[in-house]
Amino acid sequence: MKVFSLLLGFGLLTVASAPRLPAPRPTATTHKATTAYPFQSPDLPIDQRVDDLVGRLTLPEKVSQMLNASPAIDRLGIPAYNWWNEALHGVARTSLKTTVFPQAIGLAATFDTAALGRMARITADEARAVHQEFVRRGERGIYQGLTFWTPNINIFRDPRWGRGQETYGEDPYLTGQLGSALVRGFQGTDPRYYKITACA
Repeated sequence: MKVFSLLLGFGLLTVASAPRLPAPRPTATTHKATTAYPFQSPDLPIDQRVDDLVGRLTLPEKVSQMLNASPAIDRLGIPAYNWWNEALHGVARTSLKTTVFPQAIGLAATFDTAALGRMARITADEARAVHQEFVRRGERGIYQGLTFWTPNINIFRDPRWGRGQETYGEDPYLTGQLGSALVRGFQGTDPRYYKITACA
């Protein structure tokens, strides 16, 4: 239960502490920037912030955050958030211009963890820019967040499986090395905040 609380709290803190840009469209729920609650203070330890936030949520609010489309919790200043986004080989499913890299199985064929790390850093920078543009527009829908269902670290040993091209192939060692490089590139080196969140 402690792990679940930490994950839920961390995810909500990611959303609640995201920068807010001016003038969302009138149809979007607006939120006041505030640090009225301890969970909103970046100066406090993460465990204390998580405990404070989870302690303030009602059971229905906690349950509502367990879906990919999480509604706003206005009374706590938490905006709506959609956890579903993809960046297997660049930021996917956006109308904005982003870099498209080769498919994962092709990247694996290079055996180049440094190149995959660079690709991940570029993707993370572009993902941040895309997210900020949608926040500026007052949009927080699917494919607009900072959590990415990537990398696919399944071991691909059966060619009948239709998603094998999304993996790094059949070798567990190579998959581990490339998956780690991608996650490190996505999440960055800041000791307190991720650039974007990888969900392997």
